[in-house]
Amino acid sequence: MKSLDEIVDRASTLNIRIMAVAKAEDEAVLKALKLSQERMPVKSILVGSKNKIEAKLKQLCIETNRIEIIHEDDPRSAAKIAASLAKQGKAQMLVKGLLTTKDFLIGVLSEDKTLVDGNLLSHVAVFEVPGFKRLLVLSDAAVNINPDANQKYSILNNSLIVAKSLGIHSPRVALLSAVEDINISIPSTVDAALICKMAHRKWPDLVIDGPLALDIAVSKEAVNHKNIVSPVGGIADVLITPDLVSGNILYKSLVYFAGVKAAGIVLGAKIPIVLTSRADKDESKVYSIALGLLTADYLKLS
Repeated sequence: MKSLDEIVDRASTLNIRIMAVAKAEDEAVLKALKLSQERMPVKSILVGSKNKIEAKLKQLCIETNRIEIIHEDDPRSAAKIAASLAKQGKAQMLVKGLLTTKDFLIGVLSEDKTLVDGNLLSHVAVFEVPGFKRLLVLSDAAVNINPDANQKYSILNNSLIVAKSLGIHSPRVALLSAVEDINISIPSTVDAALICKMAHRKWPDLVIDGPLALDIAVSKEAVNHKNIVSPVGGIADVLITPDLVSGNILYKSLVYFAGVKAAGIVLGAKIPIVLTSRADKDESKVYSIALGLLTADYLKLS
C-alpha cells in the first residue's frame, strides 16, 4: 500500500467489525464514526451517557442502525465495560472517547489483564509522506516514555504486526539514533545494536539495522553522500525511535510542518486500541479506525 486511503479501501472489503467506544459522547469521535460508517463495514457499541450520546447522534445526523448504546456515566467504568465487550468477543477494537488516556487505560487494564497478557502496549503510527512510494511506520510516539532494550524489542514486534497487516511482508527496519556508530555516551546506539542481535535470533530473515540517523534511514542521497553501507539505508519501512520525546517530536513535525497524513493505533493487547486526540483531523481519526480494522483482521488470521 502506498496511501492511507488504500487502507480505508482495504478495510471496506472486510467482514463487518465491531468497535467499542468508551465515553462516546465525544463529538469529534462521533464525527469520525459517521465518516467510518460511510466508508467501511463497521458497527459500534457506544458506552457513555445515553442522553448525551443520543443528542449528539441526532445533531450530527448519524444513522443508528449500526449503533448500540450502553449507559455509563463514570469514565473508568465505561472503559471497563468496553474492555469486557472485547473479552467476550463482542468487539474487535477499542476506541477512546471523552476521557483521559490514563483513565481509559486504567479502566481497560483493570477489567481484564488477559487482554494484555504480559505484553507491552505501544503506539504505532503510519504516515503517508509526499514523494515517498511507500507508507512509513513509526513507533513509539505516545505510550512508552523511556523504554529499555527489552521494551524496544516489544515495540519492534508490535510495529512488525502493523507493517505486515499493511501487506509489507518483508519490512525493512531502522533503529534510530543520532549517529551510526555505537557510542556508550549515547545509550540508544547501544540499545540499537543489542536489539539487532535479538531480532536476528527470532527473525533470521528480518532486514534490520541500527543505530541509524534519520537521514540514513530514509534518504538514498544521504546514504551515498556519507558512504554508509546498510541493508535498510534510504529504504526503511519501519522507524523505531529511541524514546517517546524523540518519537513525539518526529510525529508532530511530520504532521504540522510537512502536512503529512497520519494514522495510529495502540498494540500489545489482544485487539487494537485507537487513542484519538482532539487535535487530530477527522480524516486522521478515520484512517486510524481503518488501520485498527485491518490490524484486527490480520491478528485474527495470523
